[in-house]
Amino acid sequence: MIRDPAVFEQLIDSVRRFVQTDLVPLEARVAEEDRVPPDIVQQMRDLGLFGISIPEEYGGLGLTMEEEVYVAFELGGTSPAFRSVFGTNVGIGSQGLLMDGTPEQKARYLPKLASGEIISSFALTEPEAGSDAGSLRTSARREGDSYVLNGTKRFITNAPSAGLFTVYARTDANTADGSGVSAFLVEANTPGLSVGKPEKKMGQQGSHVSDVIFDDCRVPADALLGGEEGQGFKTAMKVLDRGRLHMAALSVGVSQRLLDMMVSYSTERRQFKKAIAEFQLIQAMLADSHTETYASRCMVLDAARRRDSGQNPVRDIAAAKYFATEAVGRIADRAVQVFGGAGYISDYGVERLYRDVRIFRIYEGTSQIQQLVIAKELLRAAAR
Repeated sequence: MIRDPAVFEQLIDSVRRFVQTDLVPLEARVAEEDRVPPDIVQQMRDLGLFGISIPEEYGGLGLTMEEEVYVAFELGGTSPAFRSVFGTNVGIGSQGLLMDGTPEQKARYLPKLASGEIISSFALTEPEAGSDAGSLRTSARREGDSYVLNGTKRFITNAPSAGLFTVYARTDANTADGSGVSAFLVEANTPGLSVGKPEKKMGQQGSHVSDVIFDDCRVPADALLGGEEGQGFKTAMKVLDRGRLHMAALSVGVSQRLLDMMVSYSTERRQFKKAIAEFQLIQAMLADSHTETYASRCMVLDAARRRDSGQNPVRDIAAAKYFATEAVGRIADRAVQVFGGAGYISDYGVERLYRDVRIFRIYEGTSQIQQLVIAKELLRAAAR
């Protein structure tokens, strides 16, 4: 739902100019240095990007889901590493707090997340618990008015710069599934919490992931998200469901960027005394890429609008994430092919985007998990 088209168009114009004028020219430098310059991060704060999904009462922009996906379309026009700087504050790092936090927890942390004063992280994945999130082993033992956390989280986005972690841990040792999992808000300076060195990744240099280790990390009882044990797995699933739609929208933006690059290059590059765009096999790749980008965009917007209307389109959000992230991988592959040898050279940026988008099929639930979600929702509906 677009609430005020004129005001929203001003926001989109600002984001588009920021992407094209400030971010795109820095892509190669960020990839080389593996860091986003601090002045760029400050511009993100000034634009309100850290708080686009956080309600205005806490200092955010309070965008609807449809408005947010339009912003994500624009952000897809540059390296995904830039969005990752504030992406956890917008999505998985803040939404559990927003959805299920107590009023006191929201008042304490959401304004700082919205302003970008602190960066949040979503600490769910473990060495032995990825897609099977309910099997996590990190424990939270109640001791008086505290909980003591022990365990290791893996591949945690923005962990090296995070000031707040939403940590999922097992509070009921007698369970082996998600029913015994609770969520905790743990500040980065808490004794017993340490962050590993950033991992060397296939792509998205400038975006950092690392282990987060809890060694007798003691937190106050009021750090329990929502104040109730055993609700963490439900919170995580709601957070991931919303995050999947944002990730699908980002994939649409990158797909459009890649398509634009293909069209531009193919009209300029000449072989056999004519532009390669005149060859039908090149045209087929352009046509397929446009079709998949268009289909992805339609799926994302439909799911976002239905979510804004109060529906809970779990199946179709999973379908949008599955289709859009798989599609951008195919489009990136075609882009390398259209560019030929130039597509394999870093100067053109195509090979970087090819590597950057590969993680989209893993973030917020792998493509295979999305297939399972879609099928289960179909079968559940049939049973009713």
